[in-house]
Amino acid sequence: MNANAKDKGVAVVTGGSAGIGAAICEHLLAAGYEVISLARRGGGAEHSRLHRIEVDLSDRAATAQVARELAARFEVTTVVHNAGVIRPALLPEVRLGDLDALVDLHLGCAIQLVQAALPAMQRRGLGRVVLLSSRAALGLATRTAYSATKAGMLGMARTWALELAPQGITVNVVAPGPIRTDMFYDVVEKDSERERQLAASIPVRRLGLAEDVARAVDFFVDPDNGFVTGQVLYVCGGTSVGSLTL
Repeated sequence: MNANAKDKGVAVVTGGSAGIGAAICEHLLAAGYEVISLARRGGGAEHSRLHRIEVDLSDRAATAQVARELAARFEVTTVVHNAGVIRPALLPEVRLGDLDALVDLHLGCAIQLVQAALPAMQRRGLGRVVLLSSRAALGLATRTAYSATKAGMLGMARTWALELAPQGITVNVVAPGPIRTDMFYDVVEKDSERERQLAASIPVRRLGLAEDVARAVDFFVDPDNGFVTGQVLYVCGGTSVGSLTL
């Protein structure tokens, strides 16, 4: 680890191989962090301060093993939990197995990773946790399991913010949507009339980019921003104050 990265700290980013996660990794590297990307598959740009670990974060046992390894190898100061899956379905077709999987990925994984990082944060008296929720936490058709677990992140973050603030650890939430990513295009066909109509319905009249979200994460992870905790920042082009139909 070089001196600059040691001063800045070590950041763990889940889902860092593509889309929003990859953009977050790039921003953290540019700021001088040592970055560990946790994702189901490799990919993305290479960097001397970037470590890639392939892991299925919806698997509790696999996540626990990686969390132990990270705690043993690194002094983690920053956790950005970005990994997510949608699994859309109207209520009659919602499967409880999908809900269980998203609870493990969106909520359980965050708990495991932050628990593992806490001792290093507490030793430094400084830590930053950012959870990536979604504008869908406010409600969206076909998102029962997704919206429920992404909304759960808000309550979890506010609770952690209260518990950890005296130790110099802040916990905040970035809630994106809709953002041009592979996950978005799994639901909306690229360059389709539906995509054009959606963009036109957004108050800012465009879809978001991964870099829009990464810049919001930059603010929350900054060591100088220790007076902001327990907050939710919607990076959604204004759709959180209006209606959205995908």
